Amino acid sequence: MLRISSSLAIPDHEIDVHAIRSQGAGGQHVNKVSTAIHLQFDINASSLPPFYKDALLHLKDRRISEDGIVTIKAQQHRMQERNREDALERLRLLIHNVTIPRKARRPTKPTKASENRRIERKKQQGRLKALRRRLED
Repeated sequence: MLRISSSLAIPDHEIDVHAIRSQGAGGQHVNKVSTAIHLQFDINASSLPPFYKDALLHLKDRRISEDGIVTIKAQQHRMQERNREDALERLRLLIHNVTIPRKARRPTKPTKASENRRIERKKQQGRLKALRRRLED
């Protein structure tokens, strides 16, 4: 059972975990031992509350497919169990971060003094360029 918060947990049968062979360097060991973990979690078929499902499905995350399936691949560690824990922790964080409300962005305007400094610098640059021009007879 994957515990998301004190009141929310996901049963193990809803999370599909497979061991696969890792990629990258490692020689003979990496080619014959399945230490990487491929985790899949179907959002629509899960027992998550509707709020979590909607929030996850509207996330712009490359790990979530259009069908609502979260795919996480963990292959950082040399041991299968550590990769499994890493994949489950990443899934837990993904679901947990959906509950954190985002702070609304308030548009800001530059101060009057900063606008005046900008205009003054533009005028100064224009005067400098005017001195570079060819003099007329």
